[in-house]
Amino acid sequence: MKQIDTLIHARWIIPVEPADTVYDNHSLAIDDGRIVAILPSDEARQQYQGKTELTLDDQALIPGLVNTHTHAAMSLFRGLADDLPLMEWLNDHIWPAEGKWANGDFVHDGTRLAIAEMLRGGTTCFSDMYFFPDEVAHVASQSGMRAAVGIIMIDFPTAWASGPDEYLSKGLKVHDDYRHDPLITTTFAPHAPYTVSDEPLKRLQMYAEELDVPLHIHLHETAHEVSDAEQQHGQRPLQRLEALGLLTPHLIAVHMTQLTDDEIERVATAGAQVVHCPESNLKLASGFCPIHKLHQAGINVALGTDGAASNNDLDMFGEMRTAALLAKAVGADASAIPAATALQMATLNGARALGLDKEIGSLTVGKAADVVAIDLSELESQPLYHPISQIVYATNRDKVSHVWVNGRHLLKERALTTLDENHILDKTRQWRDKIAASDQQA
Repeated sequence: MKQIDTLIHARWIIPVEPADTVYDNHSLAIDDGRIVAILPSDEARQQYQGKTELTLDDQALIPGLVNTHTHAAMSLFRGLADDLPLMEWLNDHIWPAEGKWANGDFVHDGTRLAIAEMLRGGTTCFSDMYFFPDEVAHVASQSGMRAAVGIIMIDFPTAWASGPDEYLSKGLKVHDDYRHDPLITTTFAPHAPYTVSDEPLKRLQMYAEELDVPLHIHLHETAHEVSDAEQQHGQRPLQRLEALGLLTPHLIAVHMTQLTDDEIERVATAGAQVVHCPESNLKLASGFCPIHKLHQAGINVALGTDGAASNNDLDMFGEMRTAALLAKAVGADASAIPAATALQMATLNGARALGLDKEIGSLTVGKAADVVAIDLSELESQPLYHPISQIVYATNRDKVSHVWVNGRHLLKERALTTLDENHILDKTRQWRDKIAASDQQA
């Protein structure tokens, strides 16, 4: 009998690869942070002995969810300025608040709050775009959370950097500092075409190609953004990025609610990635990303929550359900995005967009053991005929019972093992009191 680190016996294992597959009464064997076997539980008990062994009756194992677009630290602005259009929300509320509060301590504490929320909701990897990426990387690594940390770029000065040159130099240092961390990768993260000028965009594309890392940007988020770009540049934003050489497989285009059929074809031909943030887009009335058309065109579509300031949560179960339902309504086709496709968007497709699909995104022998257990035993999940359908359409994040990242047990019976929940709550309340007092004075 082979000795391994962890052996998990589950009622169902949903590997995502092969697609739309469910293994009944199977076990997952983990050793040295990696999946070493998936096999029937009776056989697993004969072949393996785990230092830790769990029997999860009436629970399903899925790959860790990948939140492919976040502004993690903005969790501290959750609910600060609700029910406003995007540009009013940004210009009159969020950017002024960031100007006052977004320092290293804010990003450290806000990111820690976000990671705690995401782990309790089954997210094991997040792709971030925010200031002080050094703090984001530090908190994620210390927490045991996997993260693709965005090297932010914006034309105007902030507390993080004075301009494009400093954003780039400080960002490249983060890339170098964490290049050997098994949990931390980097992306280049220019905020949007309307906040980053041509020369910085071209420089980032050059570095993205040279270092073979993704380039993560808000794109075609609203009709207003597109019409303004046409007036100022004589081009739609996607056309401008294509002219600058950014429309490549490295491009992760977030939101994409305003797309023509020709633009969809160009994105497909280029092999670029799209991140759909359905709940944020709905809340800000930004429009509808045509994910059914994108899927039909062969474009890799991942899911993200956006920041908690515009969502107002980091719940990938909610995004899966909303994405599937919205696609059916927008496409006038009840079969547009089936449950298995929605789950793939929240796992393997996110990993692909980040260039991490050889490591994570599915429960596959040889991949890192980023695993989530979901308790389907309670009455809200009964009767259960199809586990994947139940997870997407009827299950909430509070049914997540266990989470492993790289084989490390980070959530055990809903208790965080690497983060102090009470300390996080105390810090969060302190920030709330300061920010609320300042907002009232304004």
